[in-house]
Amino acid sequence: MKESRPNPEEFLRKIKDEEKKDAKGKLKIFFGYAAGVGKTYAMLEAAHDAQKAGVDVVVGYIEPHTRPETMALLDGLEILPKLSVNYRGITLKEFDLDGALNRKPQLILVDELAHTNAEGLRHNKRYSDIEELLEAGIDVYTTVNVQHIESLNDIIASITHVVVKERIPDRFFQEAFQVELIDIEPIELIERLNLGKIYKDIQAKKALSNFFSKENLAALREISLREVADRVNKEVNINKSFSKSVYHTNEHILVCLSSSPTNARVIRAAARMAEAFHASFTALFVETIDSKELSESNIKKLRENLKIAEELGAKVETVYGNDIPYQVAEYSKLSGVSKIIIGRTKRKKSLFKSKLGYVDRIVELAPEIDLYVIPDNDDLVHKRNYVVKNIEISTRDFIRTFGILSIATLFSFFLYNLGFSEANIITVFILGVLFVSNKTDGFLYGGIAALISVMLFNFLFTNPRFSLDFYDPTYVVTFIIMLASALITSTLTNKVKQQAKVSAIIANRTNILLEASRELERANSLEDIIFTAQKQLYKFLRKSIIIYEVSNEEISNVYKQKNESLVKINNKYIVEDEKAIVTWVIKNKKRAGAETDTLPGAKATYIPLIGQENVMVVIAIVLKEDESVDSSEKSLLEAMLSQISFAIEKYTLNESKKMALMQAENERFRANLLRAVSHDLRTPLTSISGSASSILNNDFDEDTKKKLISDIYDDSIWLINLVENLLSASRLDDGKVQLKTEPQLVEDIINEAVTHVNRKILNYNLKIDLANDFIMADVDVRLIVQVLINILDNAIKYTDEGTDIVIRSFTKGNKVIIEVLDNGLGISKENQECIFDMFFTSSENKGDSRRGIGLGLALCKSIINAHGGEIYVRNNKPKGTVIGFTLTKVEVNNEGFNFSS
Repeated sequence: MKESRPNPEEFLRKIKDEEKKDAKGKLKIFFGYAAGVGKTYAMLEAAHDAQKAGVDVVVGYIEPHTRPETMALLDGLEILPKLSVNYRGITLKEFDLDGALNRKPQLILVDELAHTNAEGLRHNKRYSDIEELLEAGIDVYTTVNVQHIESLNDIIASITHVVVKERIPDRFFQEAFQVELIDIEPIELIERLNLGKIYKDIQAKKALSNFFSKENLAALREISLREVADRVNKEVNINKSFSKSVYHTNEHILVCLSSSPTNARVIRAAARMAEAFHASFTALFVETIDSKELSESNIKKLRENLKIAEELGAKVETVYGNDIPYQVAEYSKLSGVSKIIIGRTKRKKSLFKSKLGYVDRIVELAPEIDLYVIPDNDDLVHKRNYVVKNIEISTRDFIRTFGILSIATLFSFFLYNLGFSEANIITVFILGVLFVSNKTDGFLYGGIAALISVMLFNFLFTNPRFSLDFYDPTYVVTFIIMLASALITSTLTNKVKQQAKVSAIIANRTNILLEASRELERANSLEDIIFTAQKQLYKFLRKSIIIYEVSNEEISNVYKQKNESLVKINNKYIVEDEKAIVTWVIKNKKRAGAETDTLPGAKATYIPLIGQENVMVVIAIVLKEDESVDSSEKSLLEAMLSQISFAIEKYTLNESKKMALMQAENERFRANLLRAVSHDLRTPLTSISGSASSILNNDFDEDTKKKLISDIYDDSIWLINLVENLLSASRLDDGKVQLKTEPQLVEDIINEAVTHVNRKILNYNLKIDLANDFIMADVDVRLIVQVLINILDNAIKYTDEGTDIVIRSFTKGNKVIIEVLDNGLGISKENQECIFDMFFTSSENKGDSRRGIGLGLALCKSIINAHGGEIYVRNNKPKGTVIGFTLTKVEVNNEGFNFSS
């Protein structure tokens, strides 16, 4: 683990913040949970203490109380005159801000931070007055109750059923230099209220029956205590980030996991301690290069110990590195561990070993953390089971070893012939051993190279040469030092290689998590998330993954991996017996299957991913016979499962939010529709009933009857068109309309629309302008005819009779364009932007009794968009409006239709 060092930029920022704070005044808040707890009394006492210490103290404003013991504390303090303000014939006494700034004391007392100032003063709120005092470098003492903090207003209102209108921003409480909690028992506060020490008799009775109930006061007290505790906790965390020392304000117990037979006893002791201290509990396993090569019995014991830790509520974590004490100490420092529990097995005393090993190293590396050693009191001496690996002889490594030694020997001969000393030749051989250790695997070849190097040096370069004998007895020391140097060099090189392997493992697993996070972030659907999860889990575990989607506590879908070979494997495991286990997992929200205590005979391990309440998916990790998930992989697996769970839950919540918004929009649409229909149907219905009643009850002449019948007909046609638009809008909104498109002549579409349009079209000069008689478009005829009818009705509504209305059609590229032109009043730019919106009606109506509900053109837009076209509006020249839309062009050739799009 890397050493955690403070960020220099953070230090610089803190220094600058401190400089700014030094220039400003300091705010001290006397904080309570209700009136009468003694805030003002405590503030005045603190003011007297400050005055005795030589501080220039002034009382800026103290709320006039009927509490003699509080008001008596004003004696001996300089009181700033209050400011008189006339408000609606009443003279109010307020805090004189300008007087305080002119007096500029070192410390000023201003009661009631949340107070609202009278109208006409510089600031609406007293906290703004205090801000100005602080900016002027004046220290301020003030008082406030918990119910006046902005973020707590709703919570307190739900408790007391009183909405406090005078509130302060949270930043005043958070940024105050000091907050002193003034606290008394609620029972004592109620007694003070009964004795009339807080309010007069009438006010006291009213307060006791409302705000000052025992339950309310207890709840308010809890909230105020929690707010102060949270503030202290934030301050501690900030100080920790800038402090080199490690300290803890809450308990966090760490137990070290191993394959030792006594480790289970250590874990149980740690669990008891965690429960006694109400502490967080973590079990840490340090994975080394040798962890992969443990014996079967040790691996089994490690899994048992890990399982015990999980059952006892420990959070299992894994770190990587060969220096176990260092990893334990660094993890403890970074994770805020307060106590480390470690086991120590009894061993035979050694002449050369007097230390406890790991224990002493941890104490040395983390002296500020309590270390508890649980000794093994069994009579048996437990020894670590090292695995004696079958040494695999590598021909390639042997060739490299002898090749490097040959080169070193030849180079030594070269130096010897040039007259270099023996020390230089020894260095060449040590360098050769270093190269051998670097280019081969394991300690074996480095050790062999070291031994052979000493023998070669003796045989080739010491007298008598070409013999293993030597005349000079000092060569014994030379040989020993040379062998030791070569072996140490070889050992250090191998350790560096091992550390590189550990770093590679850490980097690989970090990359797996990062890649999984990125891939899951890119997924746009639940299916994408599940297939991404399968791919990433398989990449990490190299085991088949099956994911069961859950809906209403039942399996709704089964996702196999996309790889064909894996699909064949997965099919063997998707059987009724295994599905029954999945069903059990869904209902019980617990893991089951292989490597668990529940249905361990299953072919896979089944892991539920639980959302807010229910299981979202069940992940099956297929395990072949005698196959398992390594304990070292479990922590990373848990991290990946958390990522997957978060991604699925996020997607589910987003979909729920979209559905809720859609439902709200539908409800809004229905409400607007009902409101519009109920309002706008009255006029035509009243007209129809009135005209019919007149015909029935009066003997009109033929012309009058014809006029009334004509009005009835016009109103009924308007109602028919309205109902048709309503039905179409409803179907489009529900997504139930299926377009039935086919090539159609545009001329036929226009003629069909003209025959069904309002008969008032006869009062206009209707012109049809076709660029080509054989223009064809791919359309749903019924819907496009309705579009044209709506646009023509709109033109009739806003255009004077006797004027021109033109329908023209032409082609442009692969599009057919149809436009309706009138020379009416035109449409303003503001209205052009929203003319196609639902329920929009123009204020420029000529006064037609049937003003419409704003569905016609909105429906046109929906229909044209469904056809893949566009609808638009612009002003006609010299006056009037042009509404047009585009459709897909169809060309006719000898082989049939050709769709230009």
